[in-house]
This record gives sequence, C-alpha cells and structure tokens, in this order.
Amino acid sequence: MRRRLPRLAAAWAALALTACAATLGPPQPSLSDEDGWSFAAAELKPVGLGLPGAVLAPGVRFAGGIEIVAGLGSPLHGLSDLKLSGGGGFVAVSDAGDLVRGRLRLNAQGRLVGVDGLASHRLALEDGTPISDKRDGDAEGLALTQSGDLLVSFERRHRIWNYGPLSAVRAPRPVPSPAVAFADNEGMEGLAASHAQTDGWRAVGEGGGVWDCTMNGCRTVVSPPAEAPRDSDYRFTGLDRDPSGEGWFVVERRYTPPIDMRGRVRRMAADGSLGPALIELKLPGTTDNFEGVAAERRGPTTRLYLLSDDNANPAQRTLLLAFDIR
Repeated sequence: MRRRLPRLAAAWAALALTACAATLGPPQPSLSDEDGWSFAAAELKPVGLGLPGAVLAPGVRFAGGIEIVAGLGSPLHGLSDLKLSGGGGFVAVSDAGDLVRGRLRLNAQGRLVGVDGLASHRLALEDGTPISDKRDGDAEGLALTQSGDLLVSFERRHRIWNYGPLSAVRAPRPVPSPAVAFADNEGMEGLAASHAQTDGWRAVGEGGGVWDCTMNGCRTVVSPPAEAPRDSDYRFTGLDRDPSGEGWFVVERRYTPPIDMRGRVRRMAADGSLGPALIELKLPGTTDNFEGVAAERRGPTTRLYLLSDDNANPAQRTLLLAFDIR
C-alpha cells in the first residue's frame, strides 16, 4: 500500500544518510535476457543506520545496507515484497506489476554491500497478456512455495495467483485466498510459504487478520479486527517464514503525519501471536516505507533482509538493509 512521506521527512532521511553518501560500483548486468526478463539499470549507494533512532533487540546486529537508485519509469520503483531464491539470488515484486530479480553482493565478512544481475519481468493476466492496469497489477505480497512455485498477492482486485517456477514464469492460475472483503487499498500485504509439508502459504492483511491456506482453501488463524486501524497504528506490511523454527517474521509500519515514519520486525507464532520488537527503525535514523522481508539461515544466525517501497516518489528511497539475529 502507498504511504507517501512529505518532503520534510525526506530531509530528515537525507540527514541520516549523509555519512554514507558515496556511490558503490554499479550492479553487474544480468547474465541473461531470455524468457521475458530485461536488464534493469540502477545506481547503488551504501546506507548505514544513520543518527540514533534504530532500536535493535539483544542479539540483533546490523549487517550492511544499500540504496537502489533508479531512473524515472524504472521497474525498480515501488518494490513491495522480497524473497530469497537460493544461491544468493532474490526476487521482488512491485505494486506496478513487475517482478525483479538479482543477486546479493556480500563482502568477505558477509555484510551486504551491493546487488548484481538486476532484471525485471512484467507480470501477466490469466490470458498471458502483460498487466497494464494499476488495479490489476497492485502486487503487495510474494511467496516461494516448498514445491518452487511463485505466488503473488494483489490488492484493489484482491487475489493470490500462482505464476509457476521462477525459472519459467508463466501465465498465472488462481489459488485460494482469504474470503474477506478487504478495503480497496488495504489487502494481503504479507505472504509466505508454510512450514507444513502441505505446500501451503500464510497471508496477513494490512489492517490485521492471519490465514493459513492450501489448495483446499484458507483457514482463519486470527480474524481481522472489528475496527480498521488508524494511519498512526502499526500495520502489517511483510511476512516471511523463520528458517530456524516454526514461526514467521512480520514487518509492521506506522506513519503519523507529518513526518513520523517507523518500521519494525517481530516474530509471529503459529497461532498468530506476536513477540516483542526485534528491529525498530525510526527518525532521526534511517527509515522509510518498509514492506518486504526475507529470511535465511547463515551458520548460527538468521539473516533478515528488509526492503522499502519508494512509491516512485523522489521524497522516498528504495532501501535494502541486512540484519543478523543470533
């Protein structure tokens, strides 16, 4: 969902990032331009946590970050979710209807220092034609199932579609999604593969509600609240499975006008209950409209990647931050 920061907030963010304004080497291009994928040009800048503002729980460590700067009209704007595809690869989805893939660039210490191989692929409708209407292409959630299929959740026209394996994206097929009358621009912001052997998925609504789904349908884990949250309340914006246990990591965002934008990460249990904040990002430190999260095991730690949606707004940034949790 779009949450635009006013330019005063952008000034705070720029101040927080001043110490990290140097430009990194450009991303290496994609090795292939086949199967509908096209090279996506970008500039990379290193990002730190900025001025005091970030609150990390004991055992959580910042592991590097970058800003992805793209030109007008680039598919690298509006990225609203993120998942890891193995071997250092990742896939993201935009709220304009594009898939983006690439490879994470880590240094010898394992810190995030860049991305390479950026390429985009336009999502299609059920008849195979490329999405052209914003109401069809407002993708907000992304999951890679245990069988390797790519699921995308959309809002405005609320649904979950299966695009087949990432290596051979095809015309989508509908799969079960929660039978809920979501508000127009407040749908299934979080989507992640299930831990069960049923090849299922978990969806969370921006305003609340948790559902576990399989090809047989969706089961309500937590019902949506009776009253919709206010803009100043925390809302769900991203979800991924915890690779070290039976739970999930959930991203929440809060925006209090005119400039207070915050993001945080918590664990979600199988029953939908939430733990304390592991990561909280707020002014005057580095913050933005965080909507994507991806998790993986790295030795004794769990690595989290957080992605922000810049809404193609020059007052916002596309940030990719890494954190390690012991």
